[in-house]
Amino acid sequence: MTISKSVSTNSKLSKDTVSSDSTEPLTLSEKVEPLQDWKQSLEQLFYLQRCSHLLMAVIEPQTLILRYGNELFCQVSNIHSTLLGSETGLSAKWGGKTKNPKIEDGLFNGLNLKISDLFQQWDSLTFEQLYRYHLLHHILKQYYDIDLQFLQLFNQSAIAILNSANTSEQRFISIWLNSDLLQITKLNSQLDDFAEFKFNLMPFSERESWFLKPGNLDYIAQKLNLENYQVKGVFLLEGLEITESEQMRRLTHQLISRDLIVQSQQWENIEKQLQALFRVKTCLVMRIQGQEAKLSQSLKNNPLYQPIIYPLEALKDSPMLQALQDNQVINIPDLRQQCLTDCERYLRKLNIRSVLLIPLVIQSVNLQGSQQILGVVGLTSDHPNHFTLTDVKNAYQLIPALITAFCHCLQEQFTNLRNIHPSVEWRFLQEAERRSWGFQPETIIFETVYPLYGISDIRGSSEQRNRAIQVDLLEQFQLAINIVEALCETQKSSLGEQLKLDLQDYITQLKTEINVEIEMSSTDYLKEHLEIYFDCFSQCSPKVKTALKQYKEACNNEHGCVYTARSYYDEMLNQITYHLQQVWTHWQEQMQTILPHYCEMEFSDGMDHIIYVGKSIDSRFTSFHIRSLRYEQLRAMCDCARRIFRLKSEQKITLDLAHLVLVQYTPIDIFHDENTEGIFAVRGTRDIRYEIVKKRIDKGVDKDTKIRITQPGMLTLVYSTEEEWQEYQQYFRYLHREGWVDSQIEFGIVDPLPGVSGLNYARVAILE
Repeated sequence: MTISKSVSTNSKLSKDTVSSDSTEPLTLSEKVEPLQDWKQSLEQLFYLQRCSHLLMAVIEPQTLILRYGNELFCQVSNIHSTLLGSETGLSAKWGGKTKNPKIEDGLFNGLNLKISDLFQQWDSLTFEQLYRYHLLHHILKQYYDIDLQFLQLFNQSAIAILNSANTSEQRFISIWLNSDLLQITKLNSQLDDFAEFKFNLMPFSERESWFLKPGNLDYIAQKLNLENYQVKGVFLLEGLEITESEQMRRLTHQLISRDLIVQSQQWENIEKQLQALFRVKTCLVMRIQGQEAKLSQSLKNNPLYQPIIYPLEALKDSPMLQALQDNQVINIPDLRQQCLTDCERYLRKLNIRSVLLIPLVIQSVNLQGSQQILGVVGLTSDHPNHFTLTDVKNAYQLIPALITAFCHCLQEQFTNLRNIHPSVEWRFLQEAERRSWGFQPETIIFETVYPLYGISDIRGSSEQRNRAIQVDLLEQFQLAINIVEALCETQKSSLGEQLKLDLQDYITQLKTEINVEIEMSSTDYLKEHLEIYFDCFSQCSPKVKTALKQYKEACNNEHGCVYTARSYYDEMLNQITYHLQQVWTHWQEQMQTILPHYCEMEFSDGMDHIIYVGKSIDSRFTSFHIRSLRYEQLRAMCDCARRIFRLKSEQKITLDLAHLVLVQYTPIDIFHDENTEGIFAVRGTRDIRYEIVKKRIDKGVDKDTKIRITQPGMLTLVYSTEEEWQEYQQYFRYLHREGWVDSQIEFGIVDPLPGVSGLNYARVAILE
C-alpha cells in the first residue's frame, strides 16, 4: 500500500489518498505539508480551549481529590496563583510561538485538593448527591438490569459557590459530572443494598412510576453502600461560571417575594445584592408624590436619612424625569457633563460621577394609556463611564421585579397602618393591591354583619383611684409638714410658719375632695413651694435632715412622689387586665374555629369587646354560626368573671367587676374610615343608634329603682324585643345547666338614655 499524491485543497487527507493500485511515492515536502496543517489545527484547538467558557476538571472517584484542571478552572478557582505557583492549564497560544502544551501543567499531583475544599456552599443539589446519582445509575444498570436513563440523571446540575479566601465576592458555578470513564466492581456479590425493594418482582411500568415518586430516588441513593464497590477511572467535572445570572435570579426572587420584602431589614440585603451585581457602593431612590420628588440615599424609608424634596417643576430638565417620561433606562457616563439641575449638582457633591437610572412606571389597567409613576432607582459610582451595556440589559430585566417590590411596599403602607385582624385582612390586601396598580381608593365596607358587644367593667374604679390618690397625697403632705415643723422648732422662721399653714390647708382640702386635677396641682405645689428649699434644709439641724431624708425616701421612685397606694391600685388593674385578656384570648381561639370573624378588644377600667360576623366577612356564614357565637360569648364572659372571683379569693385584688352583653338582633353595615383611629365605624343613621347604646349602656339604671342595671359578679343582658329575649332565654338555660350561672333571673326596664329608649334587661348571678 502506498500514499498517493492527491491531497484536498483544505489539507485534509481524502478517502482517495490511499490506493492499493498507486505505486508512485510522495515527495518529502508533500508528506510534511499535511502534518504541518494538522499541527496548526491542533494548536488552534488548544487556543480555542483556552478561550472557552467551560471549566473542566478530573476527579478521582473514591477520594474526590482533584487530579487535573484546565486553565480556566485554575484561573476561576485561583489555583495557579495560590497553590501551584506556576503556569497551569494548557499553555498553547495562537501561532505556535510558545512551547508545546503540556498536560502536566494542569496536574494537581501532591496537592490533595478535594472538591469540597473549593466549593463549600451548594444549592438544592449537593456534589455528594450528584456523585451518588451517577454511581447509582451505573450500579443499577450493571447489576440489576435497571436503566434510569428516563430520569436523565446525567443532565442533573448543581450550583456551587466558590470558596475563595482572596475575595469576599461570591462566584457561582453551575456544575455537571461525566462518569462515562468509570469502571465499577462489586466487592461482595452476596450483599444486596436494595433487597427490600424487590425490584426483580416489579413490572417495568410500575418500576418507572416508583422511581418517579418524590423522595424515592434520594432515599435509594442514600441506601447505596459505597464501601462495597470498587470504583476506578475518573470523574469529569464540567462547569460554567454563572455569577451574574445567579445574582440576577436570587435578587429577582427576593424582590418578588412578599414575605421577604415586607421586612424592612430585607431592603438592606437587596441593596447589597444590587451593589454586588452592578459593582457600586450606593443606591438612590426618587419617589414621586404629587408635585414633589423625594430623593433618598437608600431604597427603604430610613428615618435616619431625611429625603431631599424637589418640586417637579425644578426637575423638568433632569435625567431623572427623562427616564420616567421615556420609561427607559438611562446611563449617565459622567455627571460633570450633565449637571442640569440642583439634583445632579447635589449628586456631584457626593462625589458621584456616573449614574444608572432605572424607571419604575406601571401601566394602569383602569385607563388605557395612562401610567402610574412609582419612582426611579439610581445606581451610582464615583468613577466615570462605570456602567456597561450588560449593566443596562440587567437593569431592564430587573424592572418588573423592582416594580413588584415597590407595589408590595405601597400595600404594606396601607395594611400596616394598624394591626389588621386576620379575618378581614384579605379585604385590606385586596384594596392595597387595587391601589398599587393605579385604581382610585375605594372604601372598605362589610355589609350586613351581626355585632356582639360585651363589657367587663370595674365597679367603682374612679372612686378607688381617687381614694388611692388621697392616701398618697395625705402621706406626702404630712411628710412635708414634718420637715417644716422640724425647721420651725430649731430656728424661728415666719416663712416656715406660713408654709406650714398652707400645707395644713391642703391636707384639709384633700380629706374632703380629691380628683385628678387636685392630684396634679398638689404635686406641683410641693415642687414649687417646698422642694425648691431642699438644698437649704439639708444644711440645717439633724432633725430637719432626718425629716428631709424620710420625704426623699418616700418619693424615690419613677413618679417622684409618694405612690404607694396608687401603685397597689395600678398593680390590681394590671392583674385584672392581664387575666381578662388571657381568658378572652383563649376563648377567641375556640370561637374563631366556629367561623372566622372580626374581634376587637379595648382595655381601660376593665375590658370591652366587639365582634362582627357575617357573610361579607366569611361566605360560609349561616344562622347556626351566629347563634353558636352568641352562646360562646356568654360562656366566655362567665369565665372572665370566674377568673376575677379567683383573684379576689387569693387576695390579689379588692376590686369587683360587673359584666354586660348588648343584644343586637338586626345586622348593621360597617366601613373602614381612614381618617379615624378606629378600624371600623358603623354606616347609616339606623346603625348609629347601636353605637350610641354601646357608649351609654354601662351607666344605665333601672327605670323604677334607679339602681345600676349592672351589678358586681353578675351578667346583665340588655335587649330590645321579646324575640331577642326568647333566643337568649334558651342560652341562659344552657348556662345554668352547665353550671355557669344561677337559676334566678332578674328582669327590668332600662331608664331611657339620651337618644335611646325601649331597652330591657335580664340579670343573673355568675357562679364562682
